[in-house]
Amino acid sequence: MEEKYGTKMIRENRLDRFENRNRKRDYTIDFTIPEFTCLCPISGFPDFATLYVEYQPDKYCVELKSLKLYINSFRDKGIFHEDVANSVLDDLVELLHPKYMSVVADFNVRGNIHTTVRAIHGKKNEEA
Repeated sequence: MEEKYGTKMIRENRLDRFENRNRKRDYTIDFTIPEFTCLCPISGFPDFATLYVEYQPDKYCVELKSLKLYINSFRDKGIFHEDVANSVLDDLVELLHPKYMSVVADFNVRGNIHTTVRAIHGKKNEEA
């Protein structure tokens, strides 16, 4: 069976960035990712979450199509809830070197437990 083009794009994903053209001031960028999926590394059952990414860029901003493909690459990955927020944060911080970044992984209820994980890098300028 031939691999579909979307599956290939997700498999070959690479986070990309572009130069921040508004470096004269601090400002905040927020993303909501409502269809995040991954697999429980123990059971293999799917987990569903909404991810919230907030950051204050320095020199770079993330390119959105690359972010979409990167996020979709988790759909077949066995990963704990705590590792989702930290892995996404680590990868984006490595790519962008932001002044501040927060990644919140708000997972759907599973087994009567609602899990929210927040990972933070840097200090937020509250005036932005």
